[in-house]
Amino acid sequence: MLSRRHFLGASLATTVYAAGSFVPVWAQNAPNFGTPTLPRPGFSRMKLGNVELIALNDGITRRPLGEEFVKNAPLAEVRALLASQGLPTDYIDVPYTPFLVVAGARRILIDTGLGEFGGPTTGKLLENLRAAGLQAADIDTVLISHFHGDHINGLRNKAGELMFPKAKVMVPAAEHAFWMDDARMAAAPAGMKGAFENVRRTFATMPADTLVQFAAGTEVAPGIQSVAAYGHTPGHTLFELHSAGQNFFYVADLTNVPALFARNPDWAVTFDMDAEAARKVRREVFQRITASNAMLGGFHFPFPAFGRLAASGNGYAFQPAD
Repeated sequence: MLSRRHFLGASLATTVYAAGSFVPVWAQNAPNFGTPTLPRPGFSRMKLGNVELIALNDGITRRPLGEEFVKNAPLAEVRALLASQGLPTDYIDVPYTPFLVVAGARRILIDTGLGEFGGPTTGKLLENLRAAGLQAADIDTVLISHFHGDHINGLRNKAGELMFPKAKVMVPAAEHAFWMDDARMAAAPAGMKGAFENVRRTFATMPADTLVQFAAGTEVAPGIQSVAAYGHTPGHTLFELHSAGQNFFYVADLTNVPALFARNPDWAVTFDMDAEAARKVRREVFQRITASNAMLGGFHFPFPAFGRLAASGNGYAFQPAD
């Protein structure tokens, strides 16, 4: 188990929240670099065995690319890798894409986006859900990978109302224990207080019959297995879906933008709370996915955010589905 002391060290301060806001600084727009183009339509469907997966884009934010984004690589090297792929070198576009599993009568949403707490190019999940022919009230289960704001803020609106009124909200027990610990909150750096407050805003008053904690490694719904991938956060959890002999991995924030962190799995994004643990589990999971030729989807992957990985140099290249 990762230690409390480790997570309250300097690495914890990397996810900084703006004063008076539940939105991370990194999730706010950088207008000097223009506005990212959102996908239209903002949903994409894929069949997996007997179930359907729907990628639901919640939006994209654009942030300047500085020395801090990749913590253990020179900025010049980071820019060179982006340029080699025909990507901009002075900013990074960060997409947000939850996934919906449609399995018979079940409607299982994985992560929720920024909701009403992001900038103008985010908070598109419900709009894209409706465009795909579904309503928030159709969701019976919400699976949460970890408690960073871009994954949980869509659970409630600014008035505090639950946005998926009929859904059970299932969260990793290890993640819940960390963020709801009063001693950890008290000892956290000032820049992290907002993160702890945001978790409490989201979960502290959630009805007991709505909030369900699960242990990593357990089945959270028929055919959906939870997988511990601690490092990005203390309880960061992936979900592996099995149907009719086919597999799909939702890798959440195992890697941020794959053009950087799949190509170089040893690079550490600024948001990883335990960079070394995140690096190890990233390599382990990517090796497992490529060995099985499974489909995967990532929360910060370019839309449609699902596809396959192929070995490339020292890492992997993400190949989006057509």
